Formats: sequence, C-alpha cells, structure tokens
Amino acid sequence: MPPPFCVPSTLIHCPSSPSNPICFCHTSRICNGRTQNANLLVFATPPSSARNPTERVPTNSLSLADRNNGLPIKQQDLKDQDFDKRPRRLQVQNLVDRIIALPIKERSEIITNLELDGESLTICKFNDLLMALVIAGEPDLALKLFADLSTYGLVPDSWTLSIIIKCYCKNNDLDEAERVLDDMVDKGFHLNFATITILINSLCKSGRLQRALKVLEVMGRIGCKPTVRIYNCLLKGLCYVGRVEEAVDMLVEIKKDAVKPDIYTYTVVMDGLCKVGRSDEAMELLGEALEMGLKPDMVTFNTLFVGYCKEGRPLEGIGVLKKMKDSNCKPDYISYKTLFHGLLKWGKARAALRIYNEMVGIGFEVNESTMNALVRGLCRSSCKEKGLLKKAHQVFEKMKSEGFVIDSRSYELMVQALCIGKKIDEAIVNLQEMIEMGYSPGKVTFNNVIQALCEEGKITEAVLILVQVCESGRVPSRFSYNLLIDELNQQGNSLGVCNVYGAALKRGLIPNGKPLQ
Repeated sequence: MPPPFCVPSTLIHCPSSPSNPICFCHTSRICNGRTQNANLLVFATPPSSARNPTERVPTNSLSLADRNNGLPIKQQDLKDQDFDKRPRRLQVQNLVDRIIALPIKERSEIITNLELDGESLTICKFNDLLMALVIAGEPDLALKLFADLSTYGLVPDSWTLSIIIKCYCKNNDLDEAERVLDDMVDKGFHLNFATITILINSLCKSGRLQRALKVLEVMGRIGCKPTVRIYNCLLKGLCYVGRVEEAVDMLVEIKKDAVKPDIYTYTVVMDGLCKVGRSDEAMELLGEALEMGLKPDMVTFNTLFVGYCKEGRPLEGIGVLKKMKDSNCKPDYISYKTLFHGLLKWGKARAALRIYNEMVGIGFEVNESTMNALVRGLCRSSCKEKGLLKKAHQVFEKMKSEGFVIDSRSYELMVQALCIGKKIDEAIVNLQEMIEMGYSPGKVTFNNVIQALCEEGKITEAVLILVQVCESGRVPSRFSYNLLIDELNQQGNSLGVCNVYGAALKRGLIPNGKPLQ
C-alpha cells in the first residue's frame, strides 16, 4: 500500500540549513531556528531558482493553529471531511494552504525530506498531514507517505484508514478502497460516515452498483446505520441504471426507518421516475415532500419539466410552473427554457409564446436560437390556429429590428406561412431578402409562392419567380410547371402555356398539364 504524508503548519525558511529549505512546522513559535512546543518539522528543498539567500526567518512567525496565512480554501471542503469540531480543522486548513502555496514540482520533496524535531510524531498529526494532502489534490503523495507509516513508529487508526479510502476513491482505485474498508471491518475499526459515503458514491458513479449495495450490507452487519446521504448515493445509482422500482422501494424503507429523507432524496427518485415515463408518480412524490415540510429547489421542479415534455405532455408543465411559484421557488432560465422548447416540440406554440413573453418580462435574455425556434413553431401552427401568423410575423420583424440572425429554415417557414395566410406581398419581400442574404430556398418554398400568386391570378409574377429559380441554377419541380400551365389554360393564354411546357421539356420534366387544343 502506498505511503502517507504529514503536512506542517507554517511555511518559513529554515536558517540552520545552508540550502534554505522550506520548512513546515507544527509549532507555536519559531525562535533562533528552534521550535518551542514543536512536534514536527518538514523540510522541502526548493530549486535554487526559488530560493532567496538574503531572506531571514521572521521572528513573529505564527503556527497554523494561530492564524491562517495561506491561500484560501473552501470551508465546505473541510466540513465534508467529517472533522471533529476542534482546532484541528483550522490546523488542517493551514496545512492545505501551505501545500497549495508550493509549486507543484516541489510538493513531492516534502515527502523525501521529512524530518522530525523535538517530540515524537503522533498519529493525530500524521493524519492531519494526510488529510491536508488529500484536500490539496495530492492523493498520490498521501499514499506515498502512508506507505512509510511504520518507519515513523506509528500504527494507523480508523481516521488514517478512512483518509486512505478517500485517496483511493480520488484515484478511482475502488478495488483498493474496498480492500481497506474490509480490513477496517475485520479489525473492528470505527467506520467514518463521510468516508463510506464517498466510497458508495464512487462505486455508483463507476457503475458498480452491486458492490455499493454490498457496502450497505456490511454496514448493517456491524450495526452501522446508514445516513440519508448514503441512501441518496444509492438511490441515484439505482435510478442511473434504470432500476427505478428498486429506488422507489428503498425510499419506502427509508421512510420506515428513523432516517428522515431530505429533498435530494425525493429529487433523485423523481428524476428516475420521469426518465422512464412516470412523471405523474414523480408529481405525487413532490406533493409528499411538500407535506413533510421539505422545500423543493429548482432542480426538483426542472426534473418534472423534463419528464412531462419527454412524455409529450408539456401543458402539464404549466401546472408545475404555477406550483413552483406557489412554493416560493423562483423559476430559473433552465426552467423556462425546458418548458418553452417542450411546448414548441409538441405543437403548443400559443402556450410557448406565453412562456416566452413571461421570460422576457422577468428579464431573461433570449438568444437567436430561442427566437428562431419560436418563429418556426408559430409558423407551423399558424395554419391551424387563427392569429398565430400575425404573432409569428411580429416576432420575425422584431428579430430583424434587434439585429438577430434569422436562419434559413425560419425564413422558409415564414414565407410559406405568409403564402398560406394569403399575405403574398410580404412573402415575396421576405423571399427576396432570403436570397439576398445568400440562403437557397427549397423547392417547397418556391412552390408555395408560385401557388399563392396563381391563386390570386398574378400569373406574370408567378412566371418571374419560375424564371428566377431557373436563373439561379436550380431545377424547378414538376409541381411548379403544373401550377403555371393550369392557370395559363384557365386564362386562355395558349402561347404562355406552350412556352412554359417547352421550358419544362427542356429541363427533362414532363408536366401533367398540356396546352389546350
């Protein structure tokens, strides 16, 4: 097993060494190069480029326990390690700061130049250094130090082994982490809940769910009651591999125990249910969580938005949005965006427009992708619902005025919707704009324009559109020629029919209509 390593308190230059090594020490004061109440000195000789030969030892250097002089570290990082509430937490934090302050290349020298001064090194201080290395992102150094534990005349305790499990989890060496845990159980060591949580979470993330459940069984055998965080890791693992029913059953068992589920417990199971098309059951769990006095967050509600939209029931999301507001949970951009796109996907453009207006009213910024999606959705639904064409055109013009880039598909659908809505003049204007921007309208778009012009008797304009298609190097569809021939026949324009028919034959197309005899 690799070795552990202990990190000292203050970072000073040691005057007794001609090479001016960096000195970490667990002390109260450093005077004349010697320590008072010293327990450990760690020397790490930096490269010559990093040394300052003229620098002297400050007489007022403070130990880690006195002051935090290093780089900042998140307090949560230390809280998550399950420290006892003693000055040790501050001491470890300072050790972390000292390690982080060192250049990465010099950190390994701390191990190779570890020396003792004064009293014997205790396992408690050794553990502090191990933990500091882990938090500082140096699990390999911690394992290397641990491998030399016996050379310091120390015997590992439960906290030592817990830290080593953390190291192996950070390195994704879960086989070794489990081996150390089994060794702890066999020797009767106390199991640290934070460590077990990390191990179970690591196993679940790597897809080793059965082994994570085995760890839970081990806890039960030795009378160690799982915490809600441990259950949450297992629930997430079960849902991740699709074993949602087992997750639901586990939630039922959790509620029977003294362990009180938190909102994350419910959110994980709700997410699993939503992913397998059981969003209504997830909604029931939300109601249960609210009855328990739990406060759902944005993640909880966003899970429901995703679930209902995935099932093709985006309108249910409107109710979720209302419940979200009633629960004093402010919807975020993801909440609105998920619901917005879900409504558009399932053809609920009018409802999507309301959500869009609400987003803009709140102050959320909408990008080109959102605007284009709204235009396309409104255009597609405009042939079925009255009033949507006007809304689509308003949004379309707003994009132009505000400098948004309109994509080719939005242009095409806008032109087609205007043609179907008998707004042929606006359709032609936008068609010309589209071509000027370098877009290439498809055959369907040209057919829609030609058909709309023919229906209004504007045969000359329709022929000009056909000519424009030909001049651009594209081959018009047979449908375009049929439309023109039918309209010209109705107007009795035999010469025009012959010209169009001949043009079609020239391009290898045989129209259905022919000149009337």
